[in-house]
Amino acid sequence: MKTTHLVTVLGREISVRSSAPPEKVQAVETFVNGRLLEIGGALRSGDAQLVLTLALLNTAEELLELRGAGKPDASVEARLQGFIDRLAKA
Repeated sequence: MKTTHLVTVLGREISVRSSAPPEKVQAVETFVNGRLLEIGGALRSGDAQLVLTLALLNTAEELLELRGAGKPDASVEARLQGFIDRLAKA
């Protein structure tokens, strides 16, 4: 069941609905604010939209890398299948 949580991002309070427990919502809020501070501190411009965009792109890149890390490439799969075939014949 989804419940409403209040989170603050860039000083703005936002109401979000989530089925996650409050601790997880708080962890996400802390992560997002930390990422925004990290990226915002590296920029000379105080443009909030630019900071948000760069944080989103950076986080999306990390997510895609993590998703890809769990997938073996085709050559590994082919070698494993070869081993399985040889074991099945033995």
